[in-house]
Amino acid sequence: MQYVKIKDAITEQIESGLLSPHQKLPAERKLAEMFDTTRVTLREALSVLEIEGKIFREDRRGWFISPEPLKYDPTRILNFNSLALAQERRPKTKSVVAKSILATKEAASLLGLPPFTDVYCVERVRYLEERPVVYVRSYIKQTPFPGLLKFDFDASLTDIFREHFGVTYHRTHYKVSMTSLLGDIAQALHATSGTPALLVEKLNYNQDGALIDCALEYWRHDAVCIESIAEMF
Repeated sequence: MQYVKIKDAITEQIESGLLSPHQKLPAERKLAEMFDTTRVTLREALSVLEIEGKIFREDRRGWFISPEPLKYDPTRILNFNSLALAQERRPKTKSVVAKSILATKEAASLLGLPPFTDVYCVERVRYLEERPVVYVRSYIKQTPFPGLLKFDFDASLTDIFREHFGVTYHRTHYKVSMTSLLGDIAQALHATSGTPALLVEKLNYNQDGALIDCALEYWRHDAVCIESIAEMF
């Protein structure tokens, strides 16, 4: 099938180094002319490459070559900055929302809260090499963290907990599933609506074993790789 040949040709150029990470591909019309095919067939090839994580699309900007994904090890409790720097990446975080809210159904369910409980809601966008790769929505119990909203959430949340409240993460429960980017989250990640994504749900427990917050991480699926080592005893 022609779209497979196109996909293989672009893959070969990526793997040979002729196409570099973050490099923009020619416009779809130009690519269709280069491969002597229709836009429909070309888009089939591009869609498969996107699913495989080899390219990504930015809304109204076009297609780009995906860089190496960030290796994400659930067995290690590291904040985003530490994780990225350990892999020689350039991280950045921008706060989008930081407010006190009446717990939504989602927040109450994740944190096991009774009705009419107030929680902090913190939403942030995280970047690698200036590319937005993950949108994080955190729900935080208020009791352990009075006055939390005065802090700068562009900084590490785990550092704020440790340095100002004496609270550290001792255990994290992970749940990983597939989803798609929609609405404000897609817009914040410069993605077209419906772009595939990896959802990492984290429940964080402190040094006393108490559940203190949860985070919902919406990753561009090509930007992250879940990788760990299991040792047998």
